[in-house]
Amino acid sequence: MRIWDLSPAKLCRRHLLAEHRELHAVWSILTRGKKGYAQHPETLRWQGRLKALYLRHEELVVELKARGYAHRSPLEIELATGESKQTQLIDSPAEQLRILRSKNCDCKFYIEGTAPPE
Repeated sequence: MRIWDLSPAKLCRRHLLAEHRELHAVWSILTRGKKGYAQHPETLRWQGRLKALYLRHEELVVELKARGYAHRSPLEIELATGESKQTQLIDSPAEQLRILRSKNCDCKFYIEGTAPPE
């Protein structure tokens, strides 16, 4: 489970879609008291920061739409409370870039500044 602290534009299709799915899972855990992954470090770092999580979701939605995806899973804005900025990181942005570079995916194309493969 991971919600990146990088621009969604840097993420390949696989990681963009996975983050969107996982963000919804974290949102559900925190707003509906779901038990699964409630003690996961990624979930814990968003406690008290639902507004920041909501804003991250909105960033993902912009990127999803820019890539031609239809978005049909909005979050409830009235639940977006707490801090509006995420200051707790599991890995630094530089380490997150290193992690993405080590994966067998297309994120490196975005990270290196070239166009993604068609």
